[in-house]
Amino acid sequence: MNYVAVIGTGIMAAGIAAGFISQNIPVVILGRTKEKADACLDKSLTLATKIGMTGANAKMNAAQVKAAQKSEVLEDWLDWEGCEWVIETVAENLELKQSIFQYLDERVPANIPIGSNSSGFPITKIASQLKTANRMMGAHYFMPAEVVPLVEIVMGEKTDAKFAEEACQLYRKISKKPVLVKKDIPGFLANRIQHALMREALSLVQQGIASPEDIDDAVRYSFGFRYAAVGPMTQKEISGWDGMANAAKEIYPSLSNITTLPPKVVQLMSEGKTGMKAGEGFRKWSKQEIESVSDLYSRRLKAAFDVLNIE
Repeated sequence: MNYVAVIGTGIMAAGIAAGFISQNIPVVILGRTKEKADACLDKSLTLATKIGMTGANAKMNAAQVKAAQKSEVLEDWLDWEGCEWVIETVAENLELKQSIFQYLDERVPANIPIGSNSSGFPITKIASQLKTANRMMGAHYFMPAEVVPLVEIVMGEKTDAKFAEEACQLYRKISKKPVLVKKDIPGFLANRIQHALMREALSLVQQGIASPEDIDDAVRYSFGFRYAAVGPMTQKEISGWDGMANAAKEIYPSLSNITTLPPKVVQLMSEGKTGMKAGEGFRKWSKQEIESVSDLYSRRLKAAFDVLNIE
């Protein structure tokens, strides 16, 4: 069976690999050291078991499933012929990503598509000057990668649509939801929409119009609640574009169009209050609260995933 190569050994790499392993597609994890690659594979197997195995893997024990996977140092891996898809997941460092793509450009057969999970750097810039840039594309996941279905396949200036569609087909095969972004723009698709919402939400907090908690509730219990059932475009097809158009005349002129972070967020960052990982953001978080909310978040994501699969 063809395998998928995951380059990197961090949280995203483990989640991405788990998605393939759980769907009975072998992976090879390639890292800077054998120790890091081995540890990432162990984490991937744990995550794959947690989300549930399918196909032949569901009938095998943990040792048998692990035996079908591989972990190695990137420079030591030579068996590219059996590879179906390569995805890079290393740290958000442009020079690092460019060096890895240059390495892959020279060693991976030109018929094998290559993706980058970069959330910020355009694939056009990462693959600049490479002779096989036509088979390179963005492949942007969202955390946790083993649970969130969306994968953005982003075409660069030189990406051949044939390779992008091959990647989309592969993700459909493992029950992910790929979307094709036809132009390499900042933020791709989902993050642009998400940041448009966050700009308005943070502006409302900055102006003292609503608290962070009320912002959360307003989204979760109104349109966020609906969006688990259908997306914004279909929802407006249901409710009617005329109603939205009339509301837009009143609302659009007053929406935030700031191009920098609001002062309250800048102050939080300067004070090191970056959220749960720092123990404080807009509010303080105890260790017990972090564990409780993180667990609740995971369970709600699972419930939302079930909703998405209702036919």
